[in-house]
Amino acid sequence: MSEDERALRARLAALEAEVKAESDAATARKQAAIERLRVERAEREAEKRALGRDAQVARRRGDEGGDSQTGDLAGAIELARRAHGVKEELTRPRAEHEKSWLISGGASMLFGPIGWLYAGSFREAVPAATATVLLAFLVSKFLPMILLMPALLVLLPLSGIAGIVYALSYNREGKRARLFDRDKKGKPRALPRGR
Repeated sequence: MSEDERALRARLAALEAEVKAESDAATARKQAAIERLRVERAEREAEKRALGRDAQVARRRGDEGGDSQTGDLAGAIELARRAHGVKEELTRPRAEHEKSWLISGGASMLFGPIGWLYAGSFREAVPAATATVLLAFLVSKFLPMILLMPALLVLLPLSGIAGIVYALSYNREGKRARLFDRDKKGKPRALPRGR
């Protein structure tokens, strides 16, 4: 075997060792990340169970004639649990068919009900967007924009919140859902008596 062949084989062996070391390091990093996720998930589950137990204990104390502070504690724990659920829903990765709550909220805050068309129910978004455009056209003819700014500073953030809720309900239900007048949705209309 010539000197060049030996040098080439030595280089190939060194490259193979380097590739194997990089592959082993990547596998170790992946395993460490998976283990961190397992630990975080276990901590979250333990936290949820502890909050649930605390809420049950607080409810029992409230039922046994405890003071109003116990009821307040149970309410605060329930509110914290709901806030945690909302936080998890907002931070989880978005699937391909889902709507982005950031886009929905941003468009709704910038353009008012016109932004609702992204994720909202067309039964609510189309009339609201049409009314917004007509109202903006009429008001711009008669009033200076400076007089509208206080109303817009209140209405546009509310519209942004509605856009976020529309996107979250779209992702939860898998379709456009109505935000207003939901209690009538799905309930059959009762017939008048005597029919």
